[in-house]
Amino acid sequence: MKEPKRKRKRSALAAGALGAAAAYFFDPQMGRSRRAKARDRLMAMFRRTGRRVGRKGRWLGGKAYGLRMKATHPAGHAKDLDDATLAHKVESEVLGGSDKGRISVNAEGGIVVLRGEVATADQMNAIAESVMTVPGVTGVENLLHLPGEPAPNKAPAREASARTRKTARTGAERVAETKQGTRP
Repeated sequence: MKEPKRKRKRSALAAGALGAAAAYFFDPQMGRSRRAKARDRLMAMFRRTGRRVGRKGRWLGGKAYGLRMKATHPAGHAKDLDDATLAHKVESEVLGGSDKGRISVNAEGGIVVLRGEVATADQMNAIAESVMTVPGVTGVENLLHLPGEPAPNKAPAREASARTRKTARTGAERVAETKQGTRP
């Protein structure tokens, strides 16, 4: 019994809405402009929807094309790069732009040499590990150092200069001793 009452209420409500819309759109004074505005808005909505569907379709077509190309042309072997190109590739892929000024990158026969100063030991290791992942790199010589520490490639030079100073001082002392006549 409640079902027919609901249907009657719905149909009465729909008839009322239809009558109000008819009165609104077929009003002798403003009906014509209201119909024109409604038609323009409806057509604009269809055009916008059509453009959105078209963009989405082109996007999906591009994705499908890319997947097809990946499937038919799998990634091959890395090209043999010359040393300068390999160094630039490591700079752009690993260092990006943040550490380019502080870290110098050279490549010699596929071995990348890193020189410079970094903030932490973890950063030093992370950079060296990420350089090894670059295609074409066969090895890494890590000469990076922390602030306040001497560069690893400078240690042999410092030791040699210390030995030279010691020897030079000893030689100068010998010359002074011979001039004074204290030499046996």
